[in-house]
Amino acid sequence: MTLTFDVIQTAGIAGLVFLLGTFIKNRVDFFKKFFIPAPVIGGLLCSFLIFFVGFSGVTINFDKSLQNFFMDIFFTCIGFTCSFSILKKSGKRGAVLAVVAVGFLIIQNLVGATLAGLFGLNKLLGIAMGSISMSGGVGSAASFGPSLEQLGAVDATTVGVAAATFGLLLGSIIGGPVAKRLILKNNLKSSFIENKTEKKVASELDINQILFTTILILIAAFLGTYIHKLLLLTTLNFPYYVGNLFGGLVIRNIYDYSKHELRTEEVKLVSTVSLDLFLSMALMALNISALVSLAVPMIVILISQALVMVLYAYFITFKTMGKDYDAAVMAAGHCGVGLGQTPNAIANMSSIIEENGPAPEAWFTLPVVTVIFINIFNPVIITFFMTIFS
Repeated sequence: MTLTFDVIQTAGIAGLVFLLGTFIKNRVDFFKKFFIPAPVIGGLLCSFLIFFVGFSGVTINFDKSLQNFFMDIFFTCIGFTCSFSILKKSGKRGAVLAVVAVGFLIIQNLVGATLAGLFGLNKLLGIAMGSISMSGGVGSAASFGPSLEQLGAVDATTVGVAAATFGLLLGSIIGGPVAKRLILKNNLKSSFIENKTEKKVASELDINQILFTTILILIAAFLGTYIHKLLLLTTLNFPYYVGNLFGGLVIRNIYDYSKHELRTEEVKLVSTVSLDLFLSMALMALNISALVSLAVPMIVILISQALVMVLYAYFITFKTMGKDYDAAVMAAGHCGVGLGQTPNAIANMSSIIEENGPAPEAWFTLPVVTVIFINIFNPVIITFFMTIFS
């Protein structure tokens, strides 16, 4: 028997899945500690339920129209975070960190593809366990998965999402020990002296601004559809949403150049709603059975990715950032964002700062630089590797 849900029914179920994930996350400290998103919790629980229901001969199909729409809007919102004027404030250290962060994206894909090949797997599955899921996170894994599957990597979405979830855990675990080892070995101390009190000004959401910002995002997405056509002229098979990302980037920097203020609170609101609904829809129908046959290769590849991240942060990130206290804090942050997402990086740096003192340069530079450059270059690098191994 087959149960098919239309677009409205699918959206309603996705809403219930999100609420379920939120309910569980608020009551389980483990999920809050490691920043596991509510849609991931609810979506995976739903997919496991569907997996077990499948043994009774029942197949469930969801409509993916809104899933793709919310994915495109989310990537457009990501483009709005790529402000070149903000990036300039990070200075020379930020420029070096950008090269370091982008270089590691390439290494992650090489590690994933090489180990997948050694296990006799499609190398595109190795890419799914590379920078797509590690540096890109769950949203990236769920987004690029269908494109990998079209190229012959069976169940790449499920593999990528599982890898990204695993990365969220590891990214929060390894960052602290790496920084602590560097601090102790090199006898590093915070040089920051706090001489003033900063007051945080609260910003309220406005219904008219929300409407205007939503329309601006839709215009950016519209522009992105034509940017996608231009990207295809490079002969690389860029996914549709990469154009949307660059559309958001263009509009954001036009705003910065014209000296108009872009209310990032509203952009974040639209981004959060889009991501949560997209992830809920994408994860609730994952093919869980695909993970069974890949369990051992996946564990080996993902642990290898974590070890490579540790070595890279310890020997490359730390040394290129100046081998001082801020550099050690950045190494911890890089572990978080290199295997998980920005919240993991912030948590890693916070744990070091709370124990050893402020690191203002690291606190500002790493999140800004990694968010901008990983978001811009990761889709390009992924597409390049997809083209090579397809």
